[in-house]
Amino acid sequence: MIISNSCLLASIRRSGPAGRSNKMPNIQYPKLISKIVLFFLFLASILVVVILYSKNKTKAPSSQWQVRSVDTMKYSRDLAREKLKDEAFNLVIEEQVKNIAQIGATHIAIATPYDEEFLPFLRRWVNFARNYGLKVWFRGNWSGWEGWFDYEPINRQEHLEKTKNFILQNQDLFQDGDIFTACPECENGGPGDPRHNKDVQGHRQFLIQEYQVTKQAFNKIDKKVRSNFNSMNGDVAKLIMDQPTTAALGGIVCIDHYVASTDTLIKDIHALSAQSKGQIVLGEFGVPITDIHGQMSEQEQAEWLNEALNKLLLTPEVIGINYWINVGSSTQLWNKDGSERQAAKVIRSFYTLKK
Repeated sequence: MIISNSCLLASIRRSGPAGRSNKMPNIQYPKLISKIVLFFLFLASILVVVILYSKNKTKAPSSQWQVRSVDTMKYSRDLAREKLKDEAFNLVIEEQVKNIAQIGATHIAIATPYDEEFLPFLRRWVNFARNYGLKVWFRGNWSGWEGWFDYEPINRQEHLEKTKNFILQNQDLFQDGDIFTACPECENGGPGDPRHNKDVQGHRQFLIQEYQVTKQAFNKIDKKVRSNFNSMNGDVAKLIMDQPTTAALGGIVCIDHYVASTDTLIKDIHALSAQSKGQIVLGEFGVPITDIHGQMSEQEQAEWLNEALNKLLLTPEVIGINYWINVGSSTQLWNKDGSERQAAKVIRSFYTLKK
């Protein structure tokens, strides 16, 4: 602190009341300087805290996943004919639906075929889902597309017509907020896989037509149902989902994707989002798939999922997840006796995470 000579002289002239000495005030420079230094250190510490908070804030998830689903394929599709008229099976359906609702899911994925034969079975699943406050992700298909239950093959045009009529004739099945996938992993049926038959453009066009037909049908019955979650193998998505196709499908790329490491999962998502300029939905996601992950203990399954979901939370491109599967596979969340596995607890901790 610098005090000029003129200031000192002025101070001397301004004497106090009579009898008081005209000595210069005793200014304690070291204490004053210490206070100034402490003040600036305090400001600097606040600045550091603000910077660190801002950095952490950018790393945190901007929001929870829009869609948090669990798949029931092994029971809602594979047993569709066997349990079609078995009313006692309602107890199994209700238990599974209840468990999925209690895990914090927004949706339950039901894979029952859309054929008229299976419609009563599909309705049973849907009714229980509504009873437990769940939206439905319809992930069935026409049995003839892949030859399920010995149905005769159908072609693309037949698929489009049947799908449109199914929506228009069964509008009571649907609620606002549902998701309808007309042809999950479409490459597995019909004309075949575009990686092998080289019909890339034909496959793209069919997916776009399917989206247009379903969107128009849902508009006609006045239901806000998303129909652009076209589940496909990740490698098919790399081939098919260019920017124009993704834009024509409403900006969504939905992949059924199983990879060995969590790092590979995130890397693939980033690459696909950059390629397509779309948002990513994991139409199927789970561990362990024995051919990919090998055998996993219950604890190892839970640890892998915890690591993956933590990374997915920090991946803003991902807006939805469908865990495959609830019961009946190596990736299951519950044992066949209904007991909960450690993996179910992990899923719950993320599906119920507050924004």
